[in-house]
Amino acid sequence: MLLIYDGETTADAPVPRTGGVPLVTGGFVWPTCRECGGAMQFLANLPLDIGVVSVFFCQNDPGMCDDWDATAGANRAHLFSGELTPATVPADGETLLGAVTALRLHPADKPTEEPVLGRLGGEPDWIQGDETPDCPLCTTRMTFTAELEEGHDFTTSANFGGGGRGYLFNCQPCSEAAFLWQR
Repeated sequence: MLLIYDGETTADAPVPRTGGVPLVTGGFVWPTCRECGGAMQFLANLPLDIGVVSVFFCQNDPGMCDDWDATAGANRAHLFSGELTPATVPADGETLLGAVTALRLHPADKPTEEPVLGRLGGEPDWIQGDETPDCPLCTTRMTFTAELEEGHDFTTSANFGGGGRGYLFNCQPCSEAAFLWQR
């Protein structure tokens, strides 16, 4: 399924979207970058059959923290299930995108003239080569979940180095998710 640009939406809409605020379970702590210590930027909310995936990466000093690497500690993906509420956003750091973009699901085998902002399922379309992460808990190779393009326009764009692409993975048995990007 393709993720198609579907206009603006509210910051806490329970739909596929980039930007806004994450929908989280109780006890959630906003992730911080292992390298610089700053609060990470919330990138995407993706409701899936396995739960809701929230993606974060460090944008406090772009290019200085290894936010492209799934294990360096400058990005984080969470897999949530159960009752979700909007997270409290930290006051400091580059924590939010400039706008909120709704994403609509569209069959990959049907043509569209609308901007494609990513896709769900299938196989990763690697730019540089396979970097599928292993689950940090069970060490099994994680399952590809989604790809994200940089964005619809400057205010909604993720900083994937200019022309890059984000890759999201999960380990459903461990309720773990991982994120990385390539350019």
